[in-house]
Amino acid sequence: MDLSLNRYIDHSNLKPYATFEDIEILCKEAIHYRFYAVCVNPFYVKYAKTILNGTGIKVCSVVGFPFGANTPKTKLVEASTAVNDGADELDIVWNIGAFKSGDYDYVENELKTIISYTEGVVHKIIVETAYLTEEEKITAIDIVINSGAEFIKTSTGFAPSGAKLEDIKLWKKIAGNKIKIKAAGGIRDYQTAAEMIKAGADRIGTSHSVEIVKGR
Repeated sequence: MDLSLNRYIDHSNLKPYATFEDIEILCKEAIHYRFYAVCVNPFYVKYAKTILNGTGIKVCSVVGFPFGANTPKTKLVEASTAVNDGADELDIVWNIGAFKSGDYDYVENELKTIISYTEGVVHKIIVETAYLTEEEKITAIDIVINSGAEFIKTSTGFAPSGAKLEDIKLWKKIAGNKIKIKAAGGIRDYQTAAEMIKAGADRIGTSHSVEIVKGR
């Protein structure tokens, strides 16, 4: 078993059919393996916080998940509610359609608004790399840095593909230490997780956390 990766991991269960029992198992696994955080849908933030209170393990909630197509007001209420319920971190899906339409000001302003109203928590912006060209990935990291977010995140896990090494390397080369990187989507084994970290990822989002730290 290799626990050197454990503190990089956001142990996630974002399945639409996840039950209270599933979230309890998720949290207990996080406690046992000392993962950095659990990542859950907004409905389960308060429940996860109750289980993890006093353990030092963070609770992360998603916002605008998984498509990012909600209005700014809806996302703002969702984000604020999650923080009030105990979320320490927010994984926010930006408006992918607005970005693909070239309305970069809209995308950046939406993120800035959410971040300004939820100060004191960590913000990770999910840009969904599967839908972006290389040029758009470069533009994406500039927007996320300008927004004031602490992290840029590759994927929701609902797109045709997830994190890719070349994207992590690209962002690391461009941004250096200006922003942290969360690799997520399709990370199911130790080797893949280790390669993502070596390439520059600061956090790993996965539902296969236990298999990863066990080296399976």
